Amino acid sequence: MTIPNRPRLADLLQMPVGEVAQFSPEILALLQEEAEEALRRAKCQKDWLDGVLDRRYAHIAAELRSREGKDTGTVRFDDGPVTVVADLPKKVEWDQEALAATVERIRAIGDDPTEYVETAFKVPERKYGAWPAHIRAAFESARTVKTGKPTFTLKSNTP
Repeated sequence: MTIPNRPRLADLLQMPVGEVAQFSPEILALLQEEAEEALRRAKCQKDWLDGVLDRRYAHIAAELRSREGKDTGTVRFDDGPVTVVADLPKKVEWDQEALAATVERIRAIGDDPTEYVETAFKVPERKYGAWPAHIRAAFESARTVKTGKPTFTLKSNTP
């Protein structure tokens, strides 16, 4: 859809929100498309640049971490007048079934597993909705429903 002299995404920061909210749905849809495309392009450019930086600095950072006897974490080094801060975060995942079995073994020998682990219960909403009413009622007092950030997607109906 082409609308001559329509506001561009860059124009919006200079305009009051109330004024922008009065734009036609067609213009809002075009602005949303423009924003999504700009975001996609920016993400692609950032991913590409992150790849460049990884190619240039990963081996140096890995060597420095190795010298410090660590596999993950942050190291700093200079490349000319620039200080490079290279972070390789640690991402730990736990096997939930193995943890549950270990907790039961700790409990069986008389120790308190809460001294070692935190326990969290989760109920997938899809499963909750499929429960019989009497089971849902038993859990109702433990359930709080909050809302997330609203989203609106505008799609043009005209070719």
